[in-house]
Amino acid sequence: MMNENTKRSILLPFILGIVLAGGIFIGSKLVVPQKKSSYNKISDVLDYIQQEYVDTINRDQLTDKSIEKILEQLDPHSAYIPASELQAANEPLEGNFEGIGIEFHLQEDSIMVVSAIPGGPSEQVGLMAGDRIVQVDGKTVVGKDINNEKVMKLLRGKGGSKVKVGIYRRGHASLMPFTITRGKIPIYSIEVAYMVNANTGYIKLSRFAATTYDEFMKAAESLEAKGMKQMILDLRGNPGGYLDAATAIADEFLAGKKLIVYTQGKARPRTEYNAHVDGTFETGKVVVLVDEGSASASEILSGALQDWDRATIVGRRSFGKGLVQEQTPFPDGSAVRLTIARYYTPTGRSIQKPYQKGVEAYEEEVYDRVKHGELLSKDSIHFVDSLKYKTPGGKIVYGGGGIMPDVFVPMDTTYESDYLNKVFGLGLINQFAYDYVDQNRSMISSYTNAMDYRKRFMVDDKMFNAFIAFAEKTGVKKDEAGIKRSGPLLKNQLKAYIARLKWQNEGLYPVLQDFDKTFNKGLEQLK
Repeated sequence: MMNENTKRSILLPFILGIVLAGGIFIGSKLVVPQKKSSYNKISDVLDYIQQEYVDTINRDQLTDKSIEKILEQLDPHSAYIPASELQAANEPLEGNFEGIGIEFHLQEDSIMVVSAIPGGPSEQVGLMAGDRIVQVDGKTVVGKDINNEKVMKLLRGKGGSKVKVGIYRRGHASLMPFTITRGKIPIYSIEVAYMVNANTGYIKLSRFAATTYDEFMKAAESLEAKGMKQMILDLRGNPGGYLDAATAIADEFLAGKKLIVYTQGKARPRTEYNAHVDGTFETGKVVVLVDEGSASASEILSGALQDWDRATIVGRRSFGKGLVQEQTPFPDGSAVRLTIARYYTPTGRSIQKPYQKGVEAYEEEVYDRVKHGELLSKDSIHFVDSLKYKTPGGKIVYGGGGIMPDVFVPMDTTYESDYLNKVFGLGLINQFAYDYVDQNRSMISSYTNAMDYRKRFMVDDKMFNAFIAFAEKTGVKKDEAGIKRSGPLLKNQLKAYIARLKWQNEGLYPVLQDFDKTFNKGLEQLK
């Protein structure tokens, strides 16, 4: 079960990037060093507090907080993960979790099924997009008290356990009962893969997890069978993950035994990762899309392809996360992710951005890019001449803070307005789309496929005015100037999210890309 986020903020990927930042070296284990002497200041202080403090303390909690504070002094990505949080922290990288397998949205104080995940328990028993979950194990779950957290607790659970749900489905007079056996739910790394035109394939990669390489190969081979000769690989908003997933995909693009990345730290000698197989896509043009949300393993892949002149990087400067974490488990189920090395691209670039001013300044650096205009103008990016490197083809590339694209595309502010921000902030696009599809399912089903819908469906004035009225009823006052400025984008979003409810991401992305300047600039580079 996945919760759809209707707030499309440009800064949201950074939060996810920080949460997943430790992933590129997950799985290794450290040996906890023995004490050199019987004197241990931290342990002695805790003993003293436990014995003499005025109130009773929870020593385990105090120990956890102490470890957290110690690691905070090192770098932004070393972290302590309590046992209660470790499973959730690892799930996006392991590629699955346990639950009933739906994507849901809270609408009008009820749980609406956006889609049943293919192959998941809910799809198997017959849940459909548009269904509303009204009861869970005999208890009513509608009203203002329902929220995302409560839904997750109700529907997630150990594999093999059962949950009974009562479903309202349009056209049925009474609730439909279903008993769902929870199971493993796949978390897919590839959001969409489709042919843009007769010879250009597009793959959107959202994370580097345990299943990512296999997913990528399946998608690439499917597109090649459809005629793909050149590719757009979209890594925007991809916060990273497993190192081996990134190097395996890079290997498919690089011939021979080219260096992909190397790691090195004070206690860790230089370790090189090289291409070693005959890749399936060593020829043919490649464009990689990146932005300020592309981090870690995304930067390994895009940096390697850029350094070997194998791909044209299009977009905005990536996040700048070049630290390698190693995860150490403890007997109580908790773990420490400790930075043990830096990674370097083939030309020798360390793309880790500075973090000496502390964690808060490190996280605020993304906001600083907005303040000094970097997201709108390439001229606002500050380079250090000593961090210039040259590729074998003679191209200048930069270190010191992320992957700088070969082709810069500024953030698109053409349609920005206060009205647009309010509509997006309240998730009204999705809510209106759900109602529209619910009331017009037969009409939507008349389109043969997503591409037929994209060509023929139009958001006419009647429909758009109905949306404006819906927004006003919800609390967003009519703003003629804002509507005029943002109208084209709002119509595109409405059309896209209606398509998503019918054809999932295969319907969503092709429509959104009509207004996606970075995507279209990438397509232009291939031509």
